[in-house]
Amino acid sequence: MNTPQTAADSGVRLAELMAALSVATDLGMGLPMEQAMASCIVAVRLGEAAGFSQTDLRDTYYEALLRYVGCNADTAWFASIVGDEMALRSEIALIDSADTPAVLGLMLRSIRGANAGAGPLRMAQAMVRGLAQLGQVPTSFFPGHCEVASRLAERMGFAPSFVKTVGQLYARWDGKGVPALKGEQIAPAMQAVSLAQDAVNFFRVGGTAAVRKMAQERSGKAHSPHLCRLLSEHCDGLLAGLQDEPVWDQVLALEPGEPVRLSEWQLDAACEAMGDFADLKSPHHLGHSRRVSQLAAAAAQHLGLADAEVARVRRAGGLHDIGRCGVSAELAARTGPLTDRQWEQMRLHPYHTGRILARPQALAQIGEMASMHHERSDGSGYFQGRSGATLPLAARVLAAADRYCALRETRPHRAAADDAQAAATLLRDAQEGKLDAQAVGAALHCAGHRVPRNTMKAPAGLSERELEVLRHLARGHTLKAVARDLGLSVKTVDRHVQNIYAKAGVSTRAGATLFAVENQLLD
Repeated sequence: MNTPQTAADSGVRLAELMAALSVATDLGMGLPMEQAMASCIVAVRLGEAAGFSQTDLRDTYYEALLRYVGCNADTAWFASIVGDEMALRSEIALIDSADTPAVLGLMLRSIRGANAGAGPLRMAQAMVRGLAQLGQVPTSFFPGHCEVASRLAERMGFAPSFVKTVGQLYARWDGKGVPALKGEQIAPAMQAVSLAQDAVNFFRVGGTAAVRKMAQERSGKAHSPHLCRLLSEHCDGLLAGLQDEPVWDQVLALEPGEPVRLSEWQLDAACEAMGDFADLKSPHHLGHSRRVSQLAAAAAQHLGLADAEVARVRRAGGLHDIGRCGVSAELAARTGPLTDRQWEQMRLHPYHTGRILARPQALAQIGEMASMHHERSDGSGYFQGRSGATLPLAARVLAAADRYCALRETRPHRAAADDAQAAATLLRDAQEGKLDAQAVGAALHCAGHRVPRNTMKAPAGLSERELEVLRHLARGHTLKAVARDLGLSVKTVDRHVQNIYAKAGVSTRAGATLFAVENQLLD
């Protein structure tokens, strides 16, 4: 990573932060926590057995932790077709991606489950429509994941060669993956990571016998024959200790080369990137974490909190919703009330935030604060039900900032409140004892001093019309819907989209969406 020479040490290693982020991607993929870390251990051991260079080993280490960092892209669209996308991802982890009958069967079952209760005709229509939409998975969904993963890795300071490799996450040895690389065209690191992840998945359900069987069946297809042979021959050693020893400690001890320590500046940048990753889960939350981070930090500074505490509030604001990776996008998209069971799942996201950021100590302090963003002064919040003096002032500031920003954003079940409505709601919450009055006053004061968007110059030379199209595009609207809303022809909208892609330097909707978030174009 590129580090300013005078930057102070944040107390967090790059490996620690990426290991924490890998827990979020595990949740987003419907996998057990620390699955990516287990894959990291196996991948590095496999790379060592294969004689990888130190550079390839280091790439292998971080590729394993970051393989699914783009997994939140287009998740809401996917969930609108299959329902609980996390459950599907958990099941599909054991299926060979080239096994069309198995993949198709799982997709059909998921679509059927998402439309449970529909009559025969509606069910048939849903199946046909769903399968037609899923045809976009290899041409848009997977490339979008790759593009977002590469952009996020670049923002976290990784070298260009590593960033390029991150975009190979769906590549297969036989060339039938995305991108369509074949054999040794795939980076050694990604060859090892892809096989190691499958090994850990199969080890979890069937032990070493299942791993050897998988390696034999997928050799020369999904994976490198040489690496599959090594895995089969040294299976016991490569998978040793995954069930008995603390995976976190193993991962940190295994980092190739000298540990990289993050500066304060780098930690800020990484927290912002991770917040953007979390917000990609739902088109209704795009840019939310950035707004909360900025408002909470400004309010904390306005109240005279120490610089270190202001920095902690800013980072906690950026990371407060990372636990939403553990909640299906299907729930966030519902327009009606949640059932008790669904509400319990939603209430868990602050817990997941704290769990993701539980280690090391410097990150745990941020995680503890971030996990309190839904706590309320009268004890009516969640997930801990803390109240009064048990909530630090900084946490009360974060709660007020999150509440204000959420009110100002559209949700599937309600329209966005205007400035006056949002302010009135926060003042009412303070009067009723739910939010701290001092924190509310500071948040509202700082919210009233924002620079209007129309005074800012658009990045990449985007025109006002292109900005309008990009905002619709990022929200998941179809070209027809954008054309209807803006009074344009579909052909004109498509031309604007291509111009946006060219100016932003992206090639997919997911990449354009992240560009919009990064440049705060959705307010």
